[in-house]
Amino acid sequence: MMKKSRQDKILELVAAYYIDTQDELIDRLRESGYDVTQATVSRDIRALNLIKVQTEQGKYRYVQPRREGRADTTDDKKGSNNTANHAHSITHVCYAMNNVVVKTTPGMASAVALFLDYTYHNIMLGSVAGDDTVIVVTRGEEDSRRLCDYLASTTEK
Repeated sequence: MMKKSRQDKILELVAAYYIDTQDELIDRLRESGYDVTQATVSRDIRALNLIKVQTEQGKYRYVQPRREGRADTTDDKKGSNNTANHAHSITHVCYAMNNVVVKTTPGMASAVALFLDYTYHNIMLGSVAGDDTVIVVTRGEEDSRRLCDYLASTTEK
């Protein structure tokens, strides 16, 4: 099959399933009628700039990176990028001027940062994630306050 068609199928598969290995992706592609080799899948992953992010369960999955200011990692059926799924990972939120500090459970900062980048791209300039801390730079102090208030309200238990 054609490269474009195969790569479109890869994007569809990583959006629909939690795929964490090339072997699993190869199996899913073969089930979909694509006869592929590991080398071909490896090249496609690089060409599509797929990245692995840690899920809330501590496992990893392939996702499509930012494109046109948005990370294409939504999975509406599973709700992988909604606030409720990430709220349990956020332990504390505060802000100063146009910076928001989001504390997370260990190992979850990258997933939370990706969620924030996707969801709040319109008020953010960017984010940096460590192991358990995300620093978000917003467009202004009012955006920082709103983001902080919203995240704090979703994490209250």
